[in-house]
Amino acid sequence: MFKNFFRSKKNDEKDKELEEIVDIDENEEDKENAVELETQDKVESDILDDNIIQEIEETEKEEDKGGLFKGFLKGLTKTRENISKKIDNVLLGFTKIDDDLYEMLEDTLILSDIGGQTTMEIIDRLKDRIRENKIKDPQLLKSELNSLLKDIMKEDDLDNKMNIDKNPLIILVVGVNGVGKTTTIGKLANKYKSQNKKLLIAAADTFRAAAIDQLGEWANRVGVEMISHSEGADPAAVIFDSITAAKSRKSDIIICDTAGRLHNKKNLMNELNKIHRVIEREYPEAHSETLLVLDATTGQNAMSQAKEFKEVADISGVVLTKMDGTAKGGVVVRIQTEMHIPIKYIGLGEGIEDLKEFNIDDFVDSIIS
Repeated sequence: MFKNFFRSKKNDEKDKELEEIVDIDENEEDKENAVELETQDKVESDILDDNIIQEIEETEKEEDKGGLFKGFLKGLTKTRENISKKIDNVLLGFTKIDDDLYEMLEDTLILSDIGGQTTMEIIDRLKDRIRENKIKDPQLLKSELNSLLKDIMKEDDLDNKMNIDKNPLIILVVGVNGVGKTTTIGKLANKYKSQNKKLLIAAADTFRAAAIDQLGEWANRVGVEMISHSEGADPAAVIFDSITAAKSRKSDIIICDTAGRLHNKKNLMNELNKIHRVIEREYPEAHSETLLVLDATTGQNAMSQAKEFKEVADISGVVLTKMDGTAKGGVVVRIQTEMHIPIKYIGLGEGIEDLKEFNIDDFVDSIIS
């Protein structure tokens, strides 16, 4: 009896021990499962975070791109109303595409300052496209015109982007008085400084009264050092001192205010040649750009200035100011296609941030949409 009692008790103790072992194993397994689940959750969370970050970055890029386009759209309102809306009115009056329609389109483009030569080329090529694509509906003509204008402006493969990473960089800024040259230099300095470039401004337009003081105000506003001499001094001497200062300060970019007149092309040519000789002798490793500033509101006069300056200087790009104040922004197309000079920047407002990098697609979409 006692034997069976002790055997039973012993078996109970063994069962209890087995239960404890099983409990320990289950606890360990639960811990391992918990760790595994936690690791899996962390991995999934990391993947989710990466996806969220990627989505945010892509959204920000789209917003930046959209913001730039919106800037063009807003700044070019007058030109768009003069071109796009007038084209709409022309197309509404026709049920078929014929010579009368093309003639009215031609008038609209010429009156927007695209010019006779470029307009005739646009119309001739537009006719070919309409015929090749067998387009009959006048309402489809506008999108073809948009695409064609982009193609024409891109044909010369001009570089509309200003490369400011070729340091050291010397930018010579030319243009007649009153086009916004000083303001443009201030806005360029602000733009480049915001991109962490070390700048120096050279006040080498020494013949215009108060030019040095006005440029000095912009230099102080942006927080950039300016090198200047007295009024009437030799512009080349200012450039020489600016190069010396830029070397000692390890500046990335020198923006030089030069040549504010056109009344005597020979003197202007001599002045610019002298400046270039100083740059080649004192800073041969520097990359050089010459930007011509033009007032877009002057239309045909801006074209005349572009031709005059191109004869005496190696213009590498154009800055068109006051684009927001003109209904005849077609001058952009003429400069790019007839003068074969790339537009680098356009001014779309009075604010310091309103000098925008030029983009052909955004420009055309903004004026013909």
